[in-house]
Amino acid sequence: MGIICYLLQVYLLVLLVRILLSWFPISGGGAMGSLYRVLEAVTEPVLAPLRGVLPPVRFGAVALDLSPLVVFFGIQILLAFLCR
Repeated sequence: MGIICYLLQVYLLVLLVRILLSWFPISGGGAMGSLYRVLEAVTEPVLAPLRGVLPPVRFGAVALDLSPLVVFFGIQILLAFLCR
């Protein structure tokens, strides 16, 4: 179970960094753009199916994507059960 716990923790970190970077405008050509594309490639296979089931929450003209939060808390629950 040690390697699974480690991989889940690393995935949580990757997801958290992607969430934080999504708050800032990032140009596609720089180093940050490359980093964001890598983070997107790692996290999108998990987030995309959840987005299909969970629509964004509307706050006027703004839509909040809840899929990263659901995945984040889901992994936290897995860690609590698997990695005591």
